[in-house]
Amino acid sequence: MPFTTTTAVPLYWISYGPAGAPRLLVLHGGPGASHDYLLPQMLELADRYQLVFYDQRGSGQSRTPDQSPVTWRTHVDDLAQLIPELGLEPLSIVGYSWGGLLALLYAIEAYKGAGPRPARMVLIDPAPISRTTRDAFEAEFARRQSSEAVAKLRDELAASGLREKNHDAYRQRMFELSVAGYFGRLERARALTPFRVIGRIQKSVWSSLGDYDLRAALATVKCPTLVIHGRQDPIPLESSEAATQALPNARLVVIDESGHVPYVEAPDVLFAAIRRFLDETALLSPSSSPPPEAT
Repeated sequence: MPFTTTTAVPLYWISYGPAGAPRLLVLHGGPGASHDYLLPQMLELADRYQLVFYDQRGSGQSRTPDQSPVTWRTHVDDLAQLIPELGLEPLSIVGYSWGGLLALLYAIEAYKGAGPRPARMVLIDPAPISRTTRDAFEAEFARRQSSEAVAKLRDELAASGLREKNHDAYRQRMFELSVAGYFGRLERARALTPFRVIGRIQKSVWSSLGDYDLRAALATVKCPTLVIHGRQDPIPLESSEAATQALPNARLVVIDESGHVPYVEAPDVLFAAIRRFLDETALLSPSSSPPPEAT
C-alpha cells in the first residue's frame, strides 16, 4: 500500500483514473473520518481526471499510535508536505464537508507562503466557516436527529427483531438513522457508504479552532473557487454564502433537492456543476512530476 514518506507520520493515499490525466486532490470529511465513504460515487470524475485521495492523520489507514493532539494546523502541515511529494501542482482541490474547510484553512496558509498555492478549488457543502455557523449547524442537526420521524423509525427498528435476525442489516439501518439529519430525504442514506469517525481526532481538531471566523482571512485566497451547497443541508446556507462573498474569485451553486450529501442525493446536478467549473478553469500547464502509480 502507498504511504507518504515526507509527512511527520506516514499517510495512506490512493489514486483512481487514467494516468496522465489532470489530477484532483480530494479531501474527505470528518474530521476523523477516512476517504472510503466518498466512494464509489466520487469516482464519477475518474473518467477524465486522476483522483488522489488520502486518509488524514489519525483516521482510516493513516491511524497512528501517537496520542498527541491532532489540530487543524497538523492537517494543514501534512498537506503542505503531501502536495509536492505526490507531484500535485498545479494544485486542484476538491474538498467535501470538513475537507472543504480544510481546503480553505490550507489555502489561507498557502497564500502566506506556507505551501503550494491552490490553482482552483471545489468546495462541496463545506463545514461552517465560523464558530457561530457551526453552533447553528449543531443545533439544527440535533433537532433533526431528535425529531418525531426519526424517533419513530428508531422505535420500529428496536421492535423489529432485526438485530437478532440479521445483524449486518441491523447495523446498516442504525448507521442510516445516525446520519438521517444530514439528508433531505432519509431513504437516500441507504446509498451512503458507512463510515466511522475517530472521536479523539474530531474533538481535537474542532477544539484547536476555538472561536474561529475565516471571513477576513479568505479575502487573501484569490484562486477560482466553486462553492456547492445543498439547500436542505443542516449547515446553514449563510456559511457558504459568506465564504463565497469573502473569496475574491468564487461563485456559489445551490442544489435544491439535496442535504449535506449531494454526491448521493443529487449526483447528476453536482457532477455537472463540477465539470463545468473544471472545464472553465482548465489548467494550461501539466504537472511536471506525476506521482507514483497507485491502485
